[in-house]
Amino acid sequence: MLKLQILHISFIFFIFSCQSSSGQMENDNTLKSNKTYTDKSQTEKSESNTNDTISIIGVGDIMLGTNYPKSPNYLPPNNNCKPLLEEVIHILKDADLTFGNNEGVYSDNTSTAKSCSSDNCYRFSMPEKFADCLTEAGFDVLSIANNHVGDLGSYGRNNTVKVLTEKGFNFAGLSTHPYTTFEKNGIKYGFTAFAPNEGTNIITDIKNAKKIVEMLDSISDIVIVSFHGGAEGNKYQHVTKEVETFLGQNRGNVYKFAHEVIESGADIVFGHGPHVTRAVDIYKDRFIIYSMGNFCTYRRFNLSGPNGIAPIVKVFVNKKGEFLKAKIFSVQQYEHKGTLLDSQNRAFEKIKTLTKEDFPELSIYFSDNNEIFKGK
Repeated sequence: MLKLQILHISFIFFIFSCQSSSGQMENDNTLKSNKTYTDKSQTEKSESNTNDTISIIGVGDIMLGTNYPKSPNYLPPNNNCKPLLEEVIHILKDADLTFGNNEGVYSDNTSTAKSCSSDNCYRFSMPEKFADCLTEAGFDVLSIANNHVGDLGSYGRNNTVKVLTEKGFNFAGLSTHPYTTFEKNGIKYGFTAFAPNEGTNIITDIKNAKKIVEMLDSISDIVIVSFHGGAEGNKYQHVTKEVETFLGQNRGNVYKFAHEVIESGADIVFGHGPHVTRAVDIYKDRFIIYSMGNFCTYRRFNLSGPNGIAPIVKVFVNKKGEFLKAKIFSVQQYEHKGTLLDSQNRAFEKIKTLTKEDFPELSIYFSDNNEIFKGK
């Protein structure tokens, strides 16, 4: 009993420490599915079930069409987003947990959209009913930490939180909603997300990221971290292991970030933001993919060349979060046809090439069946 009291006091002290040092743990009582579990060490986490396999799918940017600026070309026909995902829905639903990056906001009111002074200025506001397409496609967890979550200002962020909460999603990534915890099929998950943008968990504040992950690790079986970071475009397909800047903004050192959060207890790290596919990494028996590209982005996105291919990444771990293998389903996009399977498996081949080039020292094996294993 005394041990539990000490742990409880320590946990409370940690939360207040985070509040005072970063300001990103405030309003924690509003978190989606913020459950409290008995604290336990790494060695105790699901010890009796360490050989059981959990499958977790991750995909990159999702923007199903925007109602701002007003144009019939920026929304799918009949305002119906279901056809955009129908060719891959059977894959998305075939996992214990499915994650994606929600690139933009949900709002039927676009009056607060930030003004655009350039023809190349983009604002992404999805109709609120479009969230149902993600529910029906099997998504459980969404990151809302990205450079478009502020496109309608604070109203857009708040309304997105409202919509996703009403639809039953688990989500995180805002400074007001830095993390979430939830349970599915007897597994306790912790999730947090980061980006270099105002109103989000800041990717360059690694100290704060580590605090959040350490806390989640103490109360969860599996900890998933998402980041929106790195420079954008086909010129930036490689992981440099250095700070990346784009349009004058510090987009983080994604290599250092991913390794640091794994040191703090993360089990899977899903990256997105560069709009292209990047390499994978295995660190301390934990899986990292540095960018999953454009998954389902209707219009308004450059989908030429490497920007038009992306992976559906299905990661298999045991109940301690240790990496077992990954399966890559390659997809492709055209400007208005949704997400289609790619018979040429170009995303898998791209991951294979970039991983060998960026991490030649990594002990990793790519099979002929589009799978990834460690240690060969």
